Amino acid sequence: MAKSGGNTVNLDAKGRLALPTRYRQELTDSCEGRMVLTIHGDGCLLLYPAPEWEEIERKLIRLPNQNPAIRRLQRMLLGHATEVEMDSHGRILLPPRLREFANLDKKVVLASLVNKFEIWNEEAWEENLRHWIDDGGAESVPEALDNLSL
Repeated sequence: MAKSGGNTVNLDAKGRLALPTRYRQELTDSCEGRMVLTIHGDGCLLLYPAPEWEEIERKLIRLPNQNPAIRRLQRMLLGHATEVEMDSHGRILLPPRLREFANLDKKVVLASLVNKFEIWNEEAWEENLRHWIDDGGAESVPEALDNLSL
């Protein structure tokens, strides 16, 4: 996935999300529409093309799980991983358990982060944006990003 950006989309009555047209062909080409959906500790869902997820999964499995924080991360990401497939209309079904976790109802924000998507409750997305701005926005970036010029 080479495109980044954000979109507000609607879930249908069955909990399906129609991926924006601009992503569909690339997802068909790169992963035949096969993706993996899981949860994130920030309260959103993560949607990975299958090949990207397989790489993440390999990395997670190799981590030493004696550390409680690593075990929690493995349980969260691996334990909630759900395979989904894009249908002929470019839709994916978000399982009820994952929709409930992220409090997804009708309007959601689909944020493309180049190698994955984040799927947010629209209100939570807006609230996080306000917090980021209130906390200093670009002035509060980590030191590792000091040399990044935007």
